[in-house]
Amino acid sequence: MEKQIPFCKKCMWTKELMEKELIKLQDYIANIPEEEKVSQEEYENRLLICDECKELRSGLCGQCGCYVAIRAARKIGYCPHVHKKW
Repeated sequence: MEKQIPFCKKCMWTKELMEKELIKLQDYIANIPEEEKVSQEEYENRLLICDECKELRSGLCGQCGCYVAIRAARKIGYCPHVHKKW
């Protein structure tokens, strides 16, 4: 019997594909010029706020579809919610 690979039922991505996407996301954030990034403390605060939002869907913003980790890392980033949270 062939071993079944776990996947996201919403998008049909395997765990391996999701891990690869996470690595790309982390690399992208790491390559944002320092002068364009918020402080680590501000970044973590923004992510904590997003984690509590009902619009967050597997790391994606339900309001605009962006990766919240990228939006939260940039100084020009903002919360797109109708009632902005940061």
